[in-house]
Amino acid sequence: MNTTPSMLIAQITDTHLFAEVEPSVFGVTTYKSLLAVVEKLSTLQPQPDILLLTGDLSQDESSQSYDRLTSLVAPLNIPAYWLPGNHDNLQVMEQVLQSPINATKSFHAGGWNFILLSSLIPGCVHGEISKQSLEWLELQLEQNPNPTLVALHHPPCSINSEWMDKINLRNYEEFLAVCDRYPQIKLVIFGHIHQEFDTRRGNVRYLGSPSTCVQFQPQSKEFAIDKQAQPGFRLINLFADGTYNTEIVRA
Repeated sequence: MNTTPSMLIAQITDTHLFAEVEPSVFGVTTYKSLLAVVEKLSTLQPQPDILLLTGDLSQDESSQSYDRLTSLVAPLNIPAYWLPGNHDNLQVMEQVLQSPINATKSFHAGGWNFILLSSLIPGCVHGEISKQSLEWLELQLEQNPNPTLVALHHPPCSINSEWMDKINLRNYEEFLAVCDRYPQIKLVIFGHIHQEFDTRRGNVRYLGSPSTCVQFQPQSKEFAIDKQAQPGFRLINLFADGTYNTEIVRA
């Protein structure tokens, strides 16, 4: 087995930024908490090669909120790739987010394929991947047999939290059927759930990650805040032979 990491990936998710720096979500000032995460990221050695920003980057859909995201992320000088969450405005994101934050949704690096899917349904909290996007996903997989990481916002599986499972990916069965058919898919990562989550289906590992702001109580029947868990992000080491390891880092 190749034990030398070919790529170090950092997943940042559910930043929930506002146009101004003062507002908070459930008592957590989202700009301040993201700043703490970015400062933690900046101390890592080695530095991540890629940032994956997996949705709910804004709380108010304002262009200024995405400007604030850029102002925090750009100084890291790490290529970043984004996808929308249910709190985001796709049109504003496409207009405002600029290099080093990339709009590319399929790319190759370190012997791996990366595919970013939108599960956004405007006006809805739950998610769905469109038929066109599922067909595009299959096309990407047909053309690229290398180890693959797929990212989206909504969880494509139960996270054992009754209230959250009602607002997950509605057509998760169709998505999972695609994942089952293509053995090169090694990892599916997502946000939305504001907590760490880890499960496996077949050869694919499904990983949820903490928000950079408020955290939700795991395995809760009803909505509940986890007051003990700190904001954080996920690190993933991707090896050239298709293996990987991952950890959660708290800010």
